[in-house]
Amino acid sequence: MTATSSGLPWPPGAATGVGSLPGTDVREATRTVFGELPDLPHLPELPARGPGADMIGRTVAQLVGLHIDLQPSGWRLVDRPSGDERRARAMLGEDLDALEETAAGYAGPLKVQLAGPWTLAAALELPRGGKVLGDPGACRDVAASLAETAAAHIGDVRRRVPEATVALQVDEPSLPAVLAGRLRSASGFQGLPAVEEPVAEAALRSLIELAGAPVVGHCCAPDVPVGLFQRAGAVAVSVDAKALEEPGLDALGEAADSGLGVVLGVVPGTDAELSDLAVTVATVRALGGRMGLSGERLVQAVALAPACGLAGATPAYVRAALTRCRAAGVRLREDPEG
Repeated sequence: MTATSSGLPWPPGAATGVGSLPGTDVREATRTVFGELPDLPHLPELPARGPGADMIGRTVAQLVGLHIDLQPSGWRLVDRPSGDERRARAMLGEDLDALEETAAGYAGPLKVQLAGPWTLAAALELPRGGKVLGDPGACRDVAASLAETAAAHIGDVRRRVPEATVALQVDEPSLPAVLAGRLRSASGFQGLPAVEEPVAEAALRSLIELAGAPVVGHCCAPDVPVGLFQRAGAVAVSVDAKALEEPGLDALGEAADSGLGVVLGVVPGTDAELSDLAVTVATVRALGGRMGLSGERLVQAVALAPACGLAGATPAYVRAALTRCRAAGVRLREDPEG
């Protein structure tokens, strides 16, 4: 497991993206990412291409030993490969080919993304109906398959971009609702049982251990389970600054004290009029201060990103948002004390 001297998979003052971008041209999207985010580029997702190109579809199509098809209610586990699965795998192959071409000769941090075990369990249907989340045995099967999938996916990316230091972002937007028992069955008539924290943590830990790469836990909900990600072995968490409630900032500050990194979504993820660069930098400093981070510690511990939602933005805004994150990171790196 390789990281920078700070122990984090990014250099000081880095900027990155969450994952999804607009459009259907994967080569153009990949060139944009590598051009605008040279310190921590990522493998983009283009959900506008259709089912299988989004976060859930891209992940379930890779599950080792499991198969899926697409129903009106969403992705469902099935006994044998389906045309939906083959199409999703083909799109991922195109994405990886574009990455290999664009990243030829690249040496540095590189982030890829997969949906986490609990977000998958909340999204996937069982073969005869009902959410995977309502069946503890099926949850274990999906989590075990996903851990193998993560290792295989990272290995493939390393073969294609051999000089890169690969990090994995585990997307868990549904995890807070899973822990709190806020999700309902497919029919909507009954609630699904809450998953106990030790059970959720164990599944994440198994994935992180088998992945063999630094893992960033991503969650754009207000009640990010920061401590759970850290106990499971994540080196960083990725959050939307505006979604965080005050207890979340306190938890981030406590975790950062013990070395956890933070990817902070500080630029709006949907088209908006961007404030001056100085305002963005001041916002980062203020948030850092509320987490107990300032100066060099802030620059090393925090990477900047747009908030979730770029898949629905215009290409022009995406470039502006990524450029702003990069520029803010550079400003912080050059003048850490402000």
